[in-house]
Amino acid sequence: MAETKSASAQSSSARAQTETAVEDLAAQVAALREDLSRLSQSLAAVGQGATSVVAEEAQEITEQLRERVREEPIFMVAAAAGIGYLIGLLSRR
Repeated sequence: MAETKSASAQSSSARAQTETAVEDLAAQVAALREDLSRLSQSLAAVGQGATSVVAEEAQEITEQLRERVREEPIFMVAAAAGIGYLIGLLSRR
């Protein structure tokens, strides 16, 4: 009978430890989910910032190219023809 009480006490202790471990795991999972949520928000903000920087750079380069074409139209036509010729040669191979 003493063995039954001892086994029952051990079983209760094991259940209590298991419940504590499960609660701890649930808290850790909740914390991880919160961290992942914040991380995804941070990544989205970085992505939006990078997109705006790239868009501004592309706009600036486009404007510089337009200005150069206005200043030297013949040179730009010749350069475009030369680049097209080189691409044509490379695409034949």
